Amino acid sequence: MAPLIEGTRSFGIIGGLGPLASADVFFKLMKAMAAHGNIEQADVVFEQHPFRGSGSTSAATTERKLYVFDMIRDFERRGVGAVVLPCFLSHTFLDELKANTTLPIVDLMEALRSHVRRIHPQAARIGVLTSDYTRASGLFERYFPAPAFDVIYPCMPQGRDAVTEAVYGEGGIKQGALTGKPLQLLTEAAQDLVAQGADLILPGLTEVALVAHAIGTLPVPIVDANQVYAQCVADGRRETSAKPFKIGVVGGVGPAATVDFMQKIVRNTPAERDQDHIKVHVEQNPQIPDRTENLVGQGPDPTIALYATCKKLEEGGADLIAIPCNTAHAYVERIQPSLSIPIVNMLTVTVESIRARFPELKQVGLLATSGTVGSGVYRRALEEQGLEQLTPSPAMQERVMNAIYGREGVKAGYTEGQCQDDIRAGLDDLVRQGADVVILGCTELPLLLPYPQLEHGSGKTVVLVDPTDTLARRCVAYAGTATE
Repeated sequence: MAPLIEGTRSFGIIGGLGPLASADVFFKLMKAMAAHGNIEQADVVFEQHPFRGSGSTSAATTERKLYVFDMIRDFERRGVGAVVLPCFLSHTFLDELKANTTLPIVDLMEALRSHVRRIHPQAARIGVLTSDYTRASGLFERYFPAPAFDVIYPCMPQGRDAVTEAVYGEGGIKQGALTGKPLQLLTEAAQDLVAQGADLILPGLTEVALVAHAIGTLPVPIVDANQVYAQCVADGRRETSAKPFKIGVVGGVGPAATVDFMQKIVRNTPAERDQDHIKVHVEQNPQIPDRTENLVGQGPDPTIALYATCKKLEEGGADLIAIPCNTAHAYVERIQPSLSIPIVNMLTVTVESIRARFPELKQVGLLATSGTVGSGVYRRALEEQGLEQLTPSPAMQERVMNAIYGREGVKAGYTEGQCQDDIRAGLDDLVRQGADVVILGCTELPLLLPYPQLEHGSGKTVVLVDPTDTLARRCVAYAGTATE
């Protein structure tokens, strides 16, 4: 299929669950769009694949759920604007689908409810011709709740389920029989609903709607649900539900720092149960070239790798991007203009938080890689807040680098021993220069100095600022604002 044309109204119709009924909805949708005069502006994909359970069961099986979900995912990749799901049974798990896709799904049941309210406002006793499973799920009761409505079903003799048999039984509509015994069974079921005092009859299977016109004359209306659904799609009447907020994380820079950042997101999220936590998409890519080697040496440029990772997060539905790597922020200005979602700048939010906490502060110490120091990204962020940056002397900066990249450094998995001696030497140098607040400007350093403050040997209390914790708090705050 060619890419969808920009500016068109695009729909993806999921076929295969009821091949004949799906085709009926497709045909009626085309007619409805033609009546609107916009059929040439519509880009409609009708996708149908063999589904082994389509004609043999009326249950919401795992196979059915995965079939529908895979079709929706395919539509997402192809740029479809909305999903048309002509299957009542699949609407019993509609919430599960909506929670795991960025595409709007046109709600068949909502279309029916709106139709009844507009066209049959006096109807209160709603007769429904549906399958055993859909009936047991209470789908119609959710959309037509008491006391405004009374949903009733056929009461057939000897416990016989005439509707399920007419559609799923041997020689039923699913197998292509549109007349004869299936139609007779549906007529008997509809007549039973009339006898129970139904004001209106709604098909609860798209196959029933397919033959509704042939059921015969009844004293109450029987709605063509397929036509109602098609008209709803053509009119553009569809409910849009807010998708869960999702944080995209550029992971692997480095791997341990990514895990640390994830823990901080969880720790800073106000939650009473699993479902209260924030959706997070981590693209773990340790193969992104080393940022420091590129900035201070001859290492390969990580720009494309960082950008590619961000694009994967963008395409995965992330609302914002977090990069738990200080040095990588030297490349943010290069890639942000080509992204449609924001990168939360860890350096900027960290310096803003320092200024808010310490309004009289003049100087801030920085422990970071030589690449981060040399790029000037923290210096510029600090100067914008009227703060002076203090960095270790060249000899002490070498020890800081050894604490990070050395044979027994934190990137090699060490948190005790030589790496502790080296990072404390760098910290001591900053304190001697007058630093009361020190930024741990490499995302691995909070693993070596996991304290909010430190009692220095000089008697001074030094505040240690963890940018990854600040970034996590800011991301959680954005998520909370988006869901209010």
